[in-house]
Amino acid sequence: MTDTPEEDALTAQLTPQSSIAPKSLVAVGILTFLLIFSFFALSLGGETNQQSVSENESSNDDWRAFSVVAPIDTGINVYHDHFRTNETYPDWLLEGLGVNKICELTFEGTWQERYDSDKSSCWDTLAASDIVYFPGTKIIGSSPDGDSEILILDDPSDGHGSAVTGAVLDANPNAVIFFVEGFSTEAVLAAANQPLVDIISTSFGAPGSLPVPGIERGTEVAVVEHGKMHAGAADNSPSPAIQDATAGPPWSIGIAGYAEEGDDQKEIMSGSYPDISADWTQVLPNHDDIEGYHETSGTSFATPRTAGILSFVLESLRAEFNDDRSGASPALREGMLVNGSDDEGNPFQVSNSQVREALNLSAWYPELDWDPTSGTMPISPVAPCTQTGWGLVNLSNIEPIIAHLNQTVELSQRPGDVVACMDANQEMRETYWSAYPSAPQSDYVTSVTGSQGAERRLA
Repeated sequence: MTDTPEEDALTAQLTPQSSIAPKSLVAVGILTFLLIFSFFALSLGGETNQQSVSENESSNDDWRAFSVVAPIDTGINVYHDHFRTNETYPDWLLEGLGVNKICELTFEGTWQERYDSDKSSCWDTLAASDIVYFPGTKIIGSSPDGDSEILILDDPSDGHGSAVTGAVLDANPNAVIFFVEGFSTEAVLAAANQPLVDIISTSFGAPGSLPVPGIERGTEVAVVEHGKMHAGAADNSPSPAIQDATAGPPWSIGIAGYAEEGDDQKEIMSGSYPDISADWTQVLPNHDDIEGYHETSGTSFATPRTAGILSFVLESLRAEFNDDRSGASPALREGMLVNGSDDEGNPFQVSNSQVREALNLSAWYPELDWDPTSGTMPISPVAPCTQTGWGLVNLSNIEPIIAHLNQTVELSQRPGDVVACMDANQEMRETYWSAYPSAPQSDYVTSVTGSQGAERRLA
């Protein structure tokens, strides 16, 4: 789940750009040639006043469809261009995410100059109880464990969290990031208990997927009790993912790696029998400068890439079905990740289990085109699920998942042998983790199991 020694091999530069199209309004009124000027002037004055009120109300109450992803990791380089935005998050969003502190950052000079400029006004003032918004960035951050040298910010010896968060935004550049620094159950719960968080991404765990306790109780609360999704990294070894506390619990989406843009085969040093496999090697932002990138590899980055893909799907569906909030709060959203309506007012809802089923249906197995010099393992045509789970997932899966969930184009069912293999996977995970019926009881959701490992049983 940690990156390979390739991390510092490559540096590149990218500059995100965005633009906003202006609105135009046209008012036409004709009575007579002699009255047009006075009447039009009077009408325009009234309309302008009315429009300014309307636009002001809109700026306070309306915002775009959005999704909130919570990477939990070492820290994040909030100064990097990869995380910059021209957007300002609305007050209701900040309040909903529990923000109690705002740090206005310096965005001129080198990384060190920016940090030095903000040290006394921001970094030296932070406490474990703070949830901090950094205007000019896509980042809201917290450090509930409170045990790092500089809270929230990636320390000089770190870098993992900045790369992980970069992978989320490469898949969904519009994602709202609720970043949590830490590796504990408490860090997971800090995201799990935020009603607006949709997806939690974790890329850490016991080496070799040793069968020891980890963060499973925190992710169980997030998914089973609060309806969120959890993407968990399998180990960077061929070890089975079933007993891995990050990738193994049946409520989690366990993610291994494959060689996207290579031969599309399984990475040898990547967990076996996961839910899916995603992009193993990516070019991601540095932690100690403002515009540099490096090539790095591991399930640590395949996992947030998948979280970003799921975030993109949720955001798209919310935009399509007039859903202007996030999360899956049982009390506020009936436990639904999408809780909107179509243009005719008919309710439209999508749950965790439906998204997982669509993800499973959209995954695919590659053609056998193995390059023996690539360092990968050929995906066997016999029981490929034991190597890559339901199969491979990348950005090309987004449109089919959306089309399936909005009911425009239904995805085909997977072959019976694949379903049987993954049903066995789910049963082993439920047995190993004593998941059902021993999961904590809830008024809304008691477990996550059944149809292709994704069906929710309601109380």
